[in-house]
Amino acid sequence: MPTKLRKISGGVCAPHGFTAAAISAGIKYPVGSRDDMALVASAVPCVAAGTFTTNKVKAAPVLASMKHLLSKSCRGVILNSGNANACTGQPGLADAIAMAGTTAAVLSARVEEILVCSTGRIGVALPIEKMTAKISALAAKLDPKSSTAAAKAIMTSDTVPKEAAREFASGGRKFRVGGLAKGAGMIDPNMATMLCVVTTDATFPKAELRKMLKLAVERSFNRITIDGDMSTNDTVLLLANGVEGRPSAEDFQTALDAVALELAHKIVLDGEGVSRFVEVEVRGAKSVKDARLAAEAIANSTLTKCAWAGGDPNWGRILDAVGYSGAAMDPDAASIHYNKVPAVRNGMPADTPFAKLQAVAAKKAFKVTVDLHGGQAAYTVFTTDLTEAYVKFNLGE
Repeated sequence: MPTKLRKISGGVCAPHGFTAAAISAGIKYPVGSRDDMALVASAVPCVAAGTFTTNKVKAAPVLASMKHLLSKSCRGVILNSGNANACTGQPGLADAIAMAGTTAAVLSARVEEILVCSTGRIGVALPIEKMTAKISALAAKLDPKSSTAAAKAIMTSDTVPKEAAREFASGGRKFRVGGLAKGAGMIDPNMATMLCVVTTDATFPKAELRKMLKLAVERSFNRITIDGDMSTNDTVLLLANGVEGRPSAEDFQTALDAVALELAHKIVLDGEGVSRFVEVEVRGAKSVKDARLAAEAIANSTLTKCAWAGGDPNWGRILDAVGYSGAAMDPDAASIHYNKVPAVRNGMPADTPFAKLQAVAAKKAFKVTVDLHGGQAAYTVFTTDLTEAYVKFNLGE
């Protein structure tokens, strides 16, 4: 059995050997009005892994980081909000590399050892001179207690900073995994606009670390959706500096999964205009693919999400979404529950009083379970309602 995890504070700086910092560079707003650049650094070289958006339109920092991850080692991540540096062509790629190069020089590292993340408006050139001019001062602020400052600096439409950390024992030693993330809109699986940096004082070979990160992302960030829109900048990075040695892979995976899932939940909970957190589980499917198709169709159904915003347990919209999802199903075999309250049995209304279902849908968090009664496969997605506040927020930028 994996060792019990202990929830700890410290976020991305909780693992030993990591520091963070934030500074105002005036990227979108006047200098000094808010921090908009962040740096996460390790005192020693790390093994690093990453997963990125599957959107064919990839931002310059994504392209730069994908290339830099081919390096054997990593020293840190430079991040900014206020500008996505996406759809900016070769000049944008040069700017992303300039961010990495200036940071590398300050940290006495190679340019390939610095990863880059950006978030904000698409199609606008970075004010790169203002940004690189601040990197030396940013690095001078590196501190093991600045995870929250860094998390705040990368916020865009987020209302709260997002951090998580766990400690666990393995092989007689203690290890830590910590992270920070941002995201509130343009969130959809593959990957759910979001950025995430996870650190650990454990170590694993690069190939193994990549596999473990991929699995953690599949169980967390690839299961969240707010609005069905996939970003150009989605990035999850994992830095392992190994200062505490090597734990068992099982223990580490458990801790990594826990941190990733907590951060993923926080992104959904902070969705733009969100008033409901909804867990959608489809089970009894013929295959995991079918279960995922059905769960994502429900979670991204505009009609269903609007009903949830009104506290309406409209199961007809749910069953309809399953029907067009492409998943194999028998409509006369399906059942639907709100929490554990039956709404549908054998494809028809259950005898539950509407008011009882409505009471569940009025909660700030609830679970919708759809059982297709056609197999053993299951899949879960975490999603939200769709409110007028979301529409108003996204009328412009």
